[in-house]
Amino acid sequence: MSETQNDRLTIYADYVCPFCYLGHASLSRYQETRDSPVEFDWHPFDLRSGKRGPDGEIDHSVDDGKDEEYFSQAKENVRRLQQEYDVEMAQEIAIEVDSLNSQLASLYVREEYPENWAAFDEAIYTALWVEGRDIGEPDVLADLAESVGLDPEEVLEATEDDDLRERLDSRFSEARKQGVTGVPTFAYEGQAARGAVPPEQLKRLVEGR
Repeated sequence: MSETQNDRLTIYADYVCPFCYLGHASLSRYQETRDSPVEFDWHPFDLRSGKRGPDGEIDHSVDDGKDEEYFSQAKENVRRLQQEYDVEMAQEIAIEVDSLNSQLASLYVREEYPENWAAFDEAIYTALWVEGRDIGEPDVLADLAESVGLDPEEVLEATEDDDLRERLDSRFSEARKQGVTGVPTFAYEGQAARGAVPPEQLKRLVEGR
């Protein structure tokens, strides 16, 4: 993988990935150990790009090689990390949920209201993984936007913006060019940690010890 060389942590993630939620929890724990928070860049990733048709919808009939054994193992790993990180989860996987609208909304908020983004990002993760809500649904996104002090109609309108969709697609392509094949991926100064790694590993990645 060839990460961008900078002094900020880059986090490649997709809201529908349970390990991204668990990695988010691990990062929060690491942040609590620091005197000052580590600065990071959020980089969206489309985990289901291989199943997304020309119309943007996910075609669940497409074989992506993930069979029952794969999901059984994934659920087991989620349960293990859930206990390790002591986080609440309403579900272990979210196969039917499409994150595209939530990523569009998140990118818009990141660009236009950066001071609200962290709260909005947290609200999306909580809605899906703690409350079991469908973060692809407009009414859910509207509620989340309003809960962090944003105009829900403005955020929903952004999800229909073709230019914003092009920018999001560009971010997806950029991630693949950087060699990202799965999420979460944490990248820092040419090094990377993949998966919902523990806080201690994030510390070694960022601080070198």
